[in-house]
Amino acid sequence: MDLRQLLDTTVTGLGYELVLLELSPKGRLLRVFIDKPEKDGGVNVDDCVTVSNQLTRVLMVENIDYDRLEVSSPGLDRPLVKEGDYTRFAGQEVQIRLRVAKENRRNFNGILLGLQDGKVSLRTETGDVELEYAHIEKARLVPKFD
Repeated sequence: MDLRQLLDTTVTGLGYELVLLELSPKGRLLRVFIDKPEKDGGVNVDDCVTVSNQLTRVLMVENIDYDRLEVSSPGLDRPLVKEGDYTRFAGQEVQIRLRVAKENRRNFNGILLGLQDGKVSLRTETGDVELEYAHIEKARLVPKFD
């Protein structure tokens, strides 16, 4: 079992979602971002402590060598990393950066309409656009402050 799968299994078993795993270049820092979709307001410090304590035990049992573990919320500008995120967050404003330019553009902002047949639909100021899911380098929610 690879590290990502181990962490995903553990986090999911606790009732959370593994959003993202970041590793330092030498693998000494493990940064884990978690979410709890059905919980209003997202994860809090207690959630992070619960997951951190469990991951520390699992990593020790599995003999994974690391210096520091950080567990946190994905934040208001949550990254969209899984195909399901593009359905879950439909209707919200997003920023998308492509690996491969479309119409001489790599950056798009707009309202996420969803994902279907490998294409992400986005409503921009200039009209609707479809982007290849496979060409997305990075996508994030745009936080709303009232």
